[in-house]
Amino acid sequence: MDTLFFIAAKIAGFLVAPTTWLAGLAFLAVLGTALERRGLAIWSSSILFSAIVLLAVLPLGAALVRPLEHMYPQEPRISEVDGIVVLGGGIDLDASRVAGRPELNEAADRITAAVALSRRFPEARVLFTGGSGDLFGRGGSEADAARDLLLSLGLSEERLILEGASRNTAENARLSRKVVDPQEGETWLLVTSAFHMRRAVNSFEAAGWPAVVPYPVDFRAGATTRVGWDLASSMELLRIGLRERVGLLGYSLFGR
Repeated sequence: MDTLFFIAAKIAGFLVAPTTWLAGLAFLAVLGTALERRGLAIWSSSILFSAIVLLAVLPLGAALVRPLEHMYPQEPRISEVDGIVVLGGGIDLDASRVAGRPELNEAADRITAAVALSRRFPEARVLFTGGSGDLFGRGGSEADAARDLLLSLGLSEERLILEGASRNTAENARLSRKVVDPQEGETWLLVTSAFHMRRAVNSFEAAGWPAVVPYPVDFRAGATTRVGWDLASSMELLRIGLRERVGLLGYSLFGR
């Protein structure tokens, strides 16, 4: 069941991606031209051009992501912490394989925030959870790369706990709980990207964690809504917003 859910989630992510829509419209335009279907070619080309302009000019992605990012306080009130759970996603495994060392991506704030929190709460355990989200399983896990990186940044090996088998957020929550067996009354911080926090909290609650305190990082949408020309950023934010909302729905339907 876990594998089927994992594959279905990958397919859903592909289908909701804006690049998939644009590629589909481009295909219809080429097909219409090849088949001399002038109406189809003009219709699909016009929609493709309009979609690109709208995506580039209007902050549609930011409008979708911003509400997700502000569901929880950016700086929760905490005084004592027993553990810090850091969700994978901040390490680029493909780049790390090529470079031969851990390489970070846009979600690197998850790692840097974990290091800062570990120094702020020197008695807290640090659990990094993340295997590989690669559909074809090309080997390696984020946990392996995170171990080398976190230790090089000064975290002691005695405090570090690794979970490297999980492939998605639901598995992060379930497998991490088995590793650390959190007890009632303990305070565990949950560190992940702000846009992903709602799904992460839901998953940890569904997995039976007594309590987690959300510590959102990696804010992407910005503070204001601006009209301009930035196709790449707008498409990425729209992809994130659609993926998270579809993910929330899917996780809710399957009790994850």
